Amino acid sequence: PVGTSHKVRDLIASRTKHAFHIADNPEFLKEGDAINDFMKPDRVVCGVESEHAATVMRELYEPFVRQGNPIYIMDVRSAEMVKYASNAMLACKISFINEMANLCERYGANITSVREGMCADKRIGNQFLYPGLGYGGSCFPKDTLAVVSMGKAIGFDCELNAAVHRVNQAQRRHFWSKVESMLGQDLRGKRLAFWGVAFKPRTDDIREAPSMTLMQRALDAGAHVRAFDPVAMENLSKEMPIVHRAADMYDCLK
Repeated sequence: PVGTSHKVRDLIASRTKHAFHIADNPEFLKEGDAINDFMKPDRVVCGVESEHAATVMRELYEPFVRQGNPIYIMDVRSAEMVKYASNAMLACKISFINEMANLCERYGANITSVREGMCADKRIGNQFLYPGLGYGGSCFPKDTLAVVSMGKAIGFDCELNAAVHRVNQAQRRHFWSKVESMLGQDLRGKRLAFWGVAFKPRTDDIREAPSMTLMQRALDAGAHVRAFDPVAMENLSKEMPIVHRAADMYDCLK
């Protein structure tokens, strides 16, 4: 959270008389594509307190921005906040499109068509605006709640971020209500297959994954659950050993 770098600075300063510099350098790496994101970053953000630290950070990152993307040098607290603001904005877009999808559902509109018409506006763009089960993983849930917590710590209500989190969690309940409307609340004797366990493709990360919430609901309702994920099966077995691990996609459907 914002202020952490200064706490580290003060702790180091209390234990040494040697001169030192601090810098905050938030990462913007996507799980599943981290190496590519590091080698070709959209931007590099560096929070510094001295021109020497700024020079070192520029020299460090210059080879990675030769395609023309910027290095932003700013104060430490602003650099810390950039990370939270970025993730909170992306989380907001996901919750927004899911809320619009639920509204479309009730009015008989097609969210795919609505999305296409909306995203043609260059001011809006088209990234992170796909309706689904909501965000999961280690970053968006944690960082959205961290923004809310930072606000509470200084007596400020981050109402929008709190709403983004509520909408995201409600999306899982909304989807599960569809399952219940088709199969009923008592799923004893029923078998449910899950294609995909990780919160996103090409990663084994199941932290805060919507699939985990939904599998637990299925198990609680008495269903037998089968699942397949090309990467995350080992983590699933540790977290939910009761779930049958299928050998492949089609075995999952038997």
